[in-house]
Amino acid sequence: MKAVMLEGNAVNPGDISWEPLTRLCEVTFYGNTVGDQKWERIGGHEIVIMNKVPITREVFERFPEIRYVGVCATGYNVVDIEAAREHHVTVTNIPAYSTDSVAQFTWAFLLSLASRIGEHDRSVKSGDWVKSEIFCYWLTSPTELAGKTLGIYGFGNIGRKVAQAAPAFGMNVLVHTAHPEKYAQYENAALRFVSEEELFEKSDAITFHCPLTPQTTGLVNRENIAKMKDGVILVNLSRGPVVNEADLAEALNSGKVAGAGVDVVSVEPMQADNPLLHAKNCIITPHIAWATKEARMRLVNIAAGNLKAFLEGHPVNAVC
Repeated sequence: MKAVMLEGNAVNPGDISWEPLTRLCEVTFYGNTVGDQKWERIGGHEIVIMNKVPITREVFERFPEIRYVGVCATGYNVVDIEAAREHHVTVTNIPAYSTDSVAQFTWAFLLSLASRIGEHDRSVKSGDWVKSEIFCYWLTSPTELAGKTLGIYGFGNIGRKVAQAAPAFGMNVLVHTAHPEKYAQYENAALRFVSEEELFEKSDAITFHCPLTPQTTGLVNRENIAKMKDGVILVNLSRGPVVNEADLAEALNSGKVAGAGVDVVSVEPMQADNPLLHAKNCIITPHIAWATKEARMRLVNIAAGNLKAFLEGHPVNAVC
């Protein structure tokens, strides 16, 4: 079978090896695929490996030779799963490869926002400390996390890893998940499962680690932000559309939300008119929480394992 990799540079700009994949079959690599390029590149390939290129019903209808789609990510909302089933196409994803990296990034956001590191770094480098009459100063007082409550929305691999670190900072944890009964063993004096409403009302900081579904789209909106504490910190490392960006920008600019960290936005690459670009106290990174070299090496190895299992007739990590 012949395979095509549509977005190789997003996973491997040249610092890791593709050998785990190339030893399995003939692979044509493209660094990136945008717009209509996918139509000329997918044709003639039974195996499509991608990350964010939409694999729609039209793709399956135009290319009936496709037998396998390998998504190089945990989320697979860019693939029309119903159409894949109808066309008898196996679709796999890559779960848990970036858990440690994304949990680390979550805490980097939380610590930076609570400690106001970015704004003071910029202030010092603009000359404010040199001009100071006393040995220290602050633009906004840092916040101590000890004794505060961390809300975690979603309790998959990443949510659980984030919760695991909270006791080191003296934080209590509230968790909202669709199936708390699956995780009863994690509940203790410092971690409780609560309703969405209670999570919003009682948390001093909230991190989002949930899939994008009709229920989570626009979850961070004006109505729900109003339920939160004044000065709450919000961190989104799930999917961009979980946040209504105009509503979050409004809350940041008013001070209702003290700070936000987002590694994902509604349209990627980010658009020039995204309201978060100019919102107060908003740290934005270009969807890199997953992208440590260690995580990307795991991703390639798991992608190869998924493909090998498919070729041998017993798919693993199959979502359809």
